[in-house]
Amino acid sequence: MKKLTTVLLAAGLLVSASACSATKLTTAETCDRVKNVVSSSTSGSDKYAMTRLGNQIRPIEAVSSDELQPVLQAILDFTDESAKDSPDAAKLKDLQAEYQKAGTKFGQLCS
Repeated sequence: MKKLTTVLLAAGLLVSASACSATKLTTAETCDRVKNVVSSSTSGSDKYAMTRLGNQIRPIEAVSSDELQPVLQAILDFTDESAKDSPDAAKLKDLQAEYQKAGTKFGQLCS
C-alpha cells in the first residue's frame, strides 16, 4: 500500500510539474504577440513608456522562439536601462546600438 501511494504521489507531482512548464512559441506567434504589444503601447521614450514596454515584452521573451529570444533580450536590456532614474550614458549608447540591430532583425523575421 505504501509503495502504491508513493508511486501515485510521484506521478501526480510529475503531471503537475509538466503542466506548469511553458511551451515555446513559434517565431510567427512571437512576432504576433510583440506586434500586438507595440501597436497598443503609448508612443514615447520617457521612463514610463520604457517601463511599460519592458513589462509587456518580458513575459513574451520568456516563452519566445529561439530565433527571437536574443532580439527581445536586447530590447529588454535597453528599456530597463532607459527606465532607470539615472541611466549610465555610455551603457545606454551601447545598448541603443544593440536595440537598433534588434529592431532590424525583428523587421526581417516578422515582416
